[in-house]
Amino acid sequence: MTLNKPKITLLDIIVISLILGAGIFIYIRVMKGLEYNWEWSFILNYLYRFDAQSGSWVPGMLAQGFFTTIRLSIWATVLAVIIGTVIGLFRTSSNLLQKLLGFSYVQTIRNIPPLVLIFIFYFFVSNQILPAMGVDDFFRNQPEHVQRILTFLFAPAGQFSSFVAAVITLAIYEAAYIAEIIRGGINSIPRGQWEASAALGFNKRQQMLLVILPQAFQRCLPPLAGQFISTIKDSAIVSVISIQELTFQGMELMAATYKTFEIWITITLLYFCLTFSCSKLIGRLEKRLARKY
Repeated sequence: MTLNKPKITLLDIIVISLILGAGIFIYIRVMKGLEYNWEWSFILNYLYRFDAQSGSWVPGMLAQGFFTTIRLSIWATVLAVIIGTVIGLFRTSSNLLQKLLGFSYVQTIRNIPPLVLIFIFYFFVSNQILPAMGVDDFFRNQPEHVQRILTFLFAPAGQFSSFVAAVITLAIYEAAYIAEIIRGGINSIPRGQWEASAALGFNKRQQMLLVILPQAFQRCLPPLAGQFISTIKDSAIVSVISIQELTFQGMELMAATYKTFEIWITITLLYFCLTFSCSKLIGRLEKRLARKY
């Protein structure tokens, strides 16, 4: 099947011209109407700067927040996929108790604002459970090289409990949506696949793990990719509990420099680069899986 190459029409030119014109108009209004003094040069120092003490280039505030956002999104997504898969299996189970648990979880979490969940887990998990488990003491008692690894993978010692609380909160919230994606993927598998695997002598567990789930995950990949991108964007909300991710660093920098437009435009571009790169990578993975199966 030959796909037609996209052609630029007159309507496309008109729309692009209107968008560019609107952007130029807004820029002029901000610069003249608000008497705003644009200064883009200082942004580079908050992305990467040269540290005279160490004699090397080190990440600035925005770059540090960018990397924290990546770590937070990855760990939250991994945990969310695990929880969401279990809840999705509960939702498709023939066991009444599992069905009720899955249904209750999805309906409860999806109908609670994520900001409320963040405060609940921050003040309960971060302030009560994690200190009782000695998580912070465990972090501080590790050798220096182990602390560097944990800091690279998670967060510094002073922010570790808050980081874990943020990961758990995001994972629990996103898992409710992932569970519905997994449930839809499982239900989309034709009944003949169940019957064929049963004819081969597989029990119920083997049918699900070896036959149904691999096909369901392939079908779920596009919506799961979208959910991962949503997790990246939703991670901005944890700035309210002082997690030093990209949005929090942007607010701190804005309060110090009063350069609102330059900072938020830069943050917008960083978020866009991250989410767009993820969508492209997932697209390639989806094509590879389509060829494989």
